[in-house]
Amino acid sequence: MMVGLEVAEIIGTLAFALSGFYVAIKDRLDLLGIFIASFLTALGGGIVRDTVAGHLPYTFTHLLPSILVIGVLVLSIVLKLHRRNEIEKKLYFIISDTLGLVSFSISGALVGLQVGFNFFGVILLALLTAVGGGVMRDILLNRVPILLTSEFYGTVSLLVGTILFVLHQWNIEGLLSLSLVFLVSVVLRLVAYYKQWHLPKIG
Repeated sequence: MMVGLEVAEIIGTLAFALSGFYVAIKDRLDLLGIFIASFLTALGGGIVRDTVAGHLPYTFTHLLPSILVIGVLVLSIVLKLHRRNEIEKKLYFIISDTLGLVSFSISGALVGLQVGFNFFGVILLALLTAVGGGVMRDILLNRVPILLTSEFYGTVSLLVGTILFVLHQWNIEGLLSLSLVFLVSVVLRLVAYYKQWHLPKIG
């Protein structure tokens, strides 16, 4: 499980750092603003997760997360990704955001299972890890968090947490099962995006 957790953390950090970069560019932030937006998107959810789980935040005790974020920013600037138009509608933005969402949902659920959380604790930790950083970023930028408006966004996290909790109860754990959950969840999120699936609204 530890290997799966580490892999999910790395994928999520890289993907959400890129997602945060795109959002910052769209809002025309300066270099500091870009770094803060990317840092919050990539690492904010993990900080919340570790705090709730009673751990020292991994981001503050290891250099790798910050190095990954800085590496993504440098590479994005070198490749001049900031010159692209309508970034949030591009396939690469949607994919990076989806990879981050699913990866951090998995890592949040795994941490919840490790510390012995019950069902609701596991799925809520999956949700907090996946969307916590994005919510912080959106509030900072005076935007409505995507969690509250986007199709099936937070729902994917809750489903991932539910599936991993069930697999844990059945003692079906390992890289293969995590990989299958990852692939199915990514496909579900992408299909939901392009089919414009939404949860029912009142009124």
